[in-house]
Amino acid sequence: MFSKLLKKEENQNDKIEKMNLTEMRSYVNNKIKDLEVTTDGLNLILEYLSRVDGDKSYISSDDMDSKKKKAFDLVLSIMANKKINIQSIELVQEFLKVYDAIITQYDKEHKEIYASRFRDAINNGVAIVEVVSNMTKKMNLLSE
Repeated sequence: MFSKLLKKEENQNDKIEKMNLTEMRSYVNNKIKDLEVTTDGLNLILEYLSRVDGDKSYISSDDMDSKKKKAFDLVLSIMANKKINIQSIELVQEFLKVYDAIITQYDKEHKEIYASRFRDAINNGVAIVEVVSNMTKKMNLLSE
């Protein structure tokens, strides 16, 4: 039984890693029938977006603005999801470190406020994790 669950999770992770930004957004919004949104899936997307191999990262300053916007909006969508955890918040902070210059440049060129939206999203994410943690503690006390 456990092997079936592990294989299902590995299969889901493989599917997520092969997705493009649009498919990832559909996954986060729970619009893909075969895949259930999980904390691990959300964290996998954040890891994928934040990954830096040498000088190469998922988003570069040369990329089209639409790709940057989609990636930024995807991260904001993940942070609004109820299934985030502390690791998700840490991964978003890593994302912000990696793409700080690109976010600043994008905000200046397009008169956007993604930098402040990311700060707000992190604060909201911390609040979500805190609420879930408090509820879990209460549930554990009631079950004892």
